[in-house]
Amino acid sequence: MKQSLQLKLGQQLTMTPQLQQAIRLLQLSSLDLQQEIQDALDSNPLLETDAEDEPHSESLDDFQQQEGDNSTADSSDMETSDALGQQDIPQDLPTDSSWDDVYSASTAPAKGSVSSDEDYVYQGETSESLQDYLIWQMQLSHFSDEDEAIAQAIIDAVDDAGYLTIDLDEVQAAVQKDYPEVTDAEVCMVLKRVQRFDPVGVAARSVSECLLIQLTQLPEDTPMRAETMMVIRDHLDLLASRDYRTLARKSKLKEDQLREVMRLMHRLHPRPGETVVQRESEYVIPDVSVFKHQGRWVVELNPDSVPKLRVNEEYAALSKQAKRSEDSDYIKQHMQDARWFIKSIESRNETLLKVTNAIVHRQQAFFEQGEEAMKPMVLNDIADAIDMHESTVSRVTTQKFMHTPRGIFELKYFFSSHVSTEDGGECSSTAIRALIRKLVATENPAKPLSDSKIAELMAEQGIQVARRTIAKYRESLNIPPSNQRKSLL
Repeated sequence: MKQSLQLKLGQQLTMTPQLQQAIRLLQLSSLDLQQEIQDALDSNPLLETDAEDEPHSESLDDFQQQEGDNSTADSSDMETSDALGQQDIPQDLPTDSSWDDVYSASTAPAKGSVSSDEDYVYQGETSESLQDYLIWQMQLSHFSDEDEAIAQAIIDAVDDAGYLTIDLDEVQAAVQKDYPEVTDAEVCMVLKRVQRFDPVGVAARSVSECLLIQLTQLPEDTPMRAETMMVIRDHLDLLASRDYRTLARKSKLKEDQLREVMRLMHRLHPRPGETVVQRESEYVIPDVSVFKHQGRWVVELNPDSVPKLRVNEEYAALSKQAKRSEDSDYIKQHMQDARWFIKSIESRNETLLKVTNAIVHRQQAFFEQGEEAMKPMVLNDIADAIDMHESTVSRVTTQKFMHTPRGIFELKYFFSSHVSTEDGGECSSTAIRALIRKLVATENPAKPLSDSKIAELMAEQGIQVARRTIAKYRESLNIPPSNQRKSLL
């Protein structure tokens, strides 16, 4: 094959580094964006935060008048100040006292006080886990060294729900490494003592054992205590399947008695460990706020989520005074990077406001009436309203949150598919889920609504939904089927 050179003309779309940066910032969440801004502040000496930051807000009227083009509404400056308490400093101190005697920042421990290793007094929320809480109770109990080793092995094998995850033979084998004479009877005795710790029923090996331990701690004259223990011990499978008719026949209990048994069981904790384990709260920083002001819905950027940035003019002026060209180029390059970064942040904020305003304008019925008034909406609807591409709308709505009078919602929450109605209209899938939740909340517990019945009730309201669709939406709401929702109470 003969080699040759050819000259061709063509067009190719390339993404500049500045455009890549703007797209990357557009899809970052508030926390990720704050970290990105902090990294830029640390690496670029010409970039700094502006102390005078004003919230950026828009109203729906502005959005409607300009047909998708948002105008920034002027808002008053938000001045915050911290009031620090001032103490009156005495002018003259007593001659037999010193400054430390009057203003002491800390108190020294008294002589002869108990050391931290020996002080087992529980002082509120000091336990980090269920195991720490049980170990604290074990240290307060009068255990021998051998029994304490058994209790430690049992507590280490307790999961977050409060159940023992290993057999007693494994506990015995683990303790026998240090105490070879430990018997299975000693392990059972220590287990019973641990099971009476707070929360009662912890370290149980099954649900029935956990509930029975809690019932034994109740007074003997508790109404229906013996009957409840009998039901848990002999008919827990029927109780789990909610087969109350067979349960009443085998337990020989009347309906009123069975109802009292259920009330007593609702006082018990089948997962006792969850009453102690404190789960870490997950906080969400909303990107925008939506509120009603003088009859108009106003969209405002959260000033705390994105700080206002600016170029340090003093450092920028040094580029003209630099004696070496390397210094001047260094300052100019960082100044250009800072301006592009600020422009990318501003573009992100403007796009976020446009998208949020379009969402609020289309879903105004939701803010007025609730979930049942949610309208069907897809990305293309918002993209057409603000004259942007669907991919841009998708990036903007990812991991962005809106603070509203009805709570905090992710922007993607407002997008849903549609279901046809009898009159030729459309109903949002979110509204259908809200209707399902409402129907289940108001149903008769003794005769819960089946999926087919829910579909019939919705058809009476003009919404045609198949039974399989009802089942899918019900499962997405974590609502059990009708046979598992049946209750005597």
